[in-house]
Amino acid sequence: MPNTIVPSSGVLVGRAKIPGHATPRIVAVRGGVVFDITAKAAPTVRDIAELDNPASYVSGTAGTKLGNVDAIIENSWTKKYDPALPALLSPIDLQAVKASGVTFVASLLERVIEEQAKGDKAKADSLRDDVLKLIGADLSKIVPGSPAAMQVKEALIARGVWSQYLEVGIGPDAEIFTKGQPMSTVGFGADVGLHPISSWNNPEPEIVLVVSSAGRIVGATLGNDVNLRDVEGRSALLLGKAKDNNASGSVGPFVRLFDGDFTIETVKAAELSMRVEGEDGFVLDGHSSMAKISRTPESLVETTIGKHHQYPDGLVLYLGTMFAPVKDRDGPGKGFTHKMNDVVSISTPSLGTLSNRVRLSTECAPWTYGASHLLRDLARADLL
Repeated sequence: MPNTIVPSSGVLVGRAKIPGHATPRIVAVRGGVVFDITAKAAPTVRDIAELDNPASYVSGTAGTKLGNVDAIIENSWTKKYDPALPALLSPIDLQAVKASGVTFVASLLERVIEEQAKGDKAKADSLRDDVLKLIGADLSKIVPGSPAAMQVKEALIARGVWSQYLEVGIGPDAEIFTKGQPMSTVGFGADVGLHPISSWNNPEPEIVLVVSSAGRIVGATLGNDVNLRDVEGRSALLLGKAKDNNASGSVGPFVRLFDGDFTIETVKAAELSMRVEGEDGFVLDGHSSMAKISRTPESLVETTIGKHHQYPDGLVLYLGTMFAPVKDRDGPGKGFTHKMNDVVSISTPSLGTLSNRVRLSTECAPWTYGASHLLRDLARADLL
C-alpha cells in the first residue's frame, strides 16, 4: 500500500488551525511546504470552488509560509496534537456533504446480504453463498436502468429476492443521501466515530468530488464514509443513524484541484488502497477500483445537483466504494468489525493518504464549530 501522505505534484488546497487565528485558515502545499493563502477574495474553500479557475487562484496566491508539510501532518493526529503548532482540518467547509450508495457491484451484493441477514453478521456468511449463486458474482456489465438490468430485476422478483439495494444498484435511479451537515467532517489524523450501539461496522474508502454551486466538478479528495452495517442492515430507513454521527465522515488530507494534469479522467482511473491496522495485530487490506463503478461520476453529480435541486454553497460527493470487508477478525465466521483505536488509511497516488483513528462517536471531540461560528470569525477578521 502506498505510504505517501501528500501527492508530489498538483494544486493542493486545504484548511488548517493556526495559533493566533480564531478562524480556520486556507492553506496550499508547494514543494513540501504549507502556505497560508487566506484572503478576503476567497476566505473559504467554498469560495475558491466558485471561482472560474480555482487551480489558477490557489497557484497564484503567494501566502505566508507555515512550515514543512510533514511536520504539520504529524501534528494533525489527535493523540499528538500540539496547539502551539499548525494542524490540518478537513479541507472542506461550507459545502453540503452528500454521498452515493451502492455504486459498485461488490458493495451491492454485500448490501443485499446485510438486508437479508437483518443486521446479524453471523448469519451473513451463510447467506453470502446463497445470494451469489442466485444473483451471480458479476453484474458489472449491466448498465443501471437498461433493458438488460430490468430483465434481471424481473427475474429476481420472480425468485423472491428482489432488494431495495438492487433497485438502486441496477435500477434507473442512483442512491444519493446526506452524509452530514456542512462543517461536520473531520480531516487527516482526527478520530472517526462509531455510534456506541453498533457491533458490526466498517470503513468505506472513497473518492470525494468537490462540486461548485453551478454543478461543475472542480477537484477531488479522499474520504472515509464510516458505516454501521448492523444498523443499516436492520432497515434502510435507519440510514441516517448508520451514516450520520459525530465524526463519522473524514475527508482529506487536501483537495486536489483540476488542472491540465489532474482531471475527472484521472479520478475515473484511480485505484484506491485501504489498510486497517488494529492494536490486536490484525491487518486488513482492501482495494477499490474506480474503473468498476457502475455509474459515472458525472452522472452521480447530475443526479445530485441541477434544476431539480440547488446547492448555493456547492457540495462534496462521496462516490461510493467496491470494498466490503468479509475477512474474519475474532474467529471463523465472525466477519470483520472495527475495534477501538484501529487506524484506517486510504490511499491513491494522485490524492495521497487519508488516515484516521477509530473511536466511539461519543468519545470523539464534539462538533462545536459550525457555519455560524465560521462566518462570525471571518467577519471579525475582516475577511468578508
